Amino acid sequence: MLSPDLVLEPANVPNGHVDWTRSYHGLSAEPFSKEAAAILLAPVEPDDVEIKPDGIVYLPEIKYRRILNKAFGPGGWGLVPRSESIVTGKTVTREYALVAHGRLVSVSRGEQDYFSPDGIPTATEGCKSNAMMRCCKDLGVASELWDPRWIRKFKANYAKDVFVEHMVSKKKSKIWIRKDDEVMYPWKKT
Repeated sequence: MLSPDLVLEPANVPNGHVDWTRSYHGLSAEPFSKEAAAILLAPVEPDDVEIKPDGIVYLPEIKYRRILNKAFGPGGWGLVPRSESIVTGKTVTREYALVAHGRLVSVSRGEQDYFSPDGIPTATEGCKSNAMMRCCKDLGVASELWDPRWIRKFKANYAKDVFVEHMVSKKKSKIWIRKDDEVMYPWKKT
């Protein structure tokens, strides 16, 4: 027996709108068009990929938004909150649904750390961005970013690790940057 929380049919609210906070309406009803699928599954452009100082590769949020706009059209998709934000002592988390062309496509929980109460609004936006990236992963967008072989090849061709000193703390460490970037504040190359 299904849990009463699992709603397979549209959860209607007044005026015939789907209640996306509960509904799974349209999930896996049919594949997207071949044109949309080609856009979603297109290989990621190495020039679009960024690298964090710890070596984690990522696609900036705006790139995901552009891919979704190209595949579904501006206004043809949206990110809908499915829960209230949960704020702990250092993290904000919230579940979101990606809806495209009136169908639920994916559900994911975003999370973002913050360091002071003043950072909670920004962390809330970061949480939404994190959920969008995770939902896009379900669609195959930039799936290379989870492929260890692709990551190693990207790092070999487009990134480098450099020894740096933190200009404030004077701590020395090694960070990753793109080969076409320079070491920037708060670090200086040693």
